[in-house]
Amino acid sequence: MGREGEVVGELIAAWDAQHDDVKVNVQQIPWSAAHEKLLTAHVGRATPDLAQLGNTWVPEFAALRALAPLDEWVERSQVVARDDHFPGIWDTNVIDGTLYGVPWYVDTRVIFYRTDLLAAAGHDSMPTTWTAWRNALADIARLGGAGKYGVLLPLNEWTQPVILGLQAGSPLLGDSDTRAAFGEPAFAGAFDYYLGLYKDGLAPPVANNEVANLYQEFARGTFAMYISGPWNLGEFKRRLPEELQDKWGTAPLPGPDSGAPGVSLAGGASLVVFAGSKHQQKAWELVEYLSAPAQQQKFFELTGDLPAHRAVWADPRLSGDERTRAFATQLERVVATPKIPEWEQIANRVWVAAEQAVRGSHTPAEALAALDKDVDRMLVKRRWLRERGQLGNGGDKR
Repeated sequence: MGREGEVVGELIAAWDAQHDDVKVNVQQIPWSAAHEKLLTAHVGRATPDLAQLGNTWVPEFAALRALAPLDEWVERSQVVARDDHFPGIWDTNVIDGTLYGVPWYVDTRVIFYRTDLLAAAGHDSMPTTWTAWRNALADIARLGGAGKYGVLLPLNEWTQPVILGLQAGSPLLGDSDTRAAFGEPAFAGAFDYYLGLYKDGLAPPVANNEVANLYQEFARGTFAMYISGPWNLGEFKRRLPEELQDKWGTAPLPGPDSGAPGVSLAGGASLVVFAGSKHQQKAWELVEYLSAPAQQQKFFELTGDLPAHRAVWADPRLSGDERTRAFATQLERVVATPKIPEWEQIANRVWVAAEQAVRGSHTPAEALAALDKDVDRMLVKRRWLRERGQLGNGGDKR
C-alpha cells in the first residue's frame, strides 16, 4: 500500500536470498482499494499469508476472525517484544486481550508551527497547556490583523475534536463501547474549548477544500499553526520557500494540564498474519525479519515512515532532528480510539457535529445530542449482542 508497497520488494529480496524454500510474492494495493479488496479476499477465503494493515482496521478484521493471534509467537520471539514499542501504538493491535498485529511503522499528530510568528507574538517556545496555547493563538491573531489566524483546524477533520476529547479524559464511548459518551462532561468541555477557538477568531471556520494551498497560506502567515502527521515533515521542507526553512518547527500537542504533553492519536500500520494462511510459521518469520531494527532502519530510509521500534530512534537522523524528535516525544503519549469496527463511521460523524456547531446550525448541546443519538443507533446491534453475552469488546461474536 502506498509508498511502502513500492519499496518493500527491496527488503524482501534479501529475505528471499536467505530462504531457498520460500518465494515471497508481493502484491501492491492502493490504500483506496485495500480495505475492500482484503474483505473480499477474506469472504472468498483467498487472503494473503500476511499483510500490512492500518491499525484502525485491526478491530474489524479481528472481529471477522480473519487474523491469527500472535501472542504465542511474540512470547517465543527474539526479535519482537512489546517493550521495544510505543505502548499506545502496541495497544491498537490488542483486541480483547489478544494481539493481532505487530506495529510496522507509526504516526501520530503534532503541531507544525511558525517559530517566527510565535516569537513575534511574544512567546519563546510552544505552549504546553490549553490555556497558554489559547493565549498564544490570540496574540498571534491580534498581531496579524484581519484575515490572520492562530491555527488552522479544518472543519472536515474529526481528529482535532477527538484528540481534545481524549486529552480531557473522555472515553468517547461508554458501556463497553456500546453507547456514545460525547455529551458527557469530559468531551463536552473539550468541545467548548474547540468551538471557542472559532468563536474568538483564532481558527478560520473552513474545511480543507476551502484552503486553496495549505503550504502557501502557511507561508503567507494566514495561520501560524497546523496539527498534522509525519508525512508533512517532507512536504513542509519541499513546499515552503527557502527563506522560511528555518522559521518553522514541530511540537507535541498542548494538554489541559501542565506537566506533560497532551495525548494524541495512535496511528500507523501493522503487520498481520491471516488466519486462513497455510504458511503461518513462514509468514511469522517474515514478520520478524521486517520488524528487526536493521529492516526498520532501511524502511525508514526508503519511505520516511517513522519506525515502530524504539531502538531505531537512537539513529542520529531521527534523534538529531528537532522536528522529528517532537514525534518521538508525542509517541510516548498516544492512545487508541475505540477498538471497534464501527469507529471509522463514528469518527466521520464527529466532524459533522463539530461543523454544525461551528457554523451555527446547531447549538453545541444540540450538536452533541444529535451525535450521541446517531452513534447510539450505529451501536444498537452491538448492545443487543452484548446483552446476550455474544460479543467481546472487539466485536467478535462468541
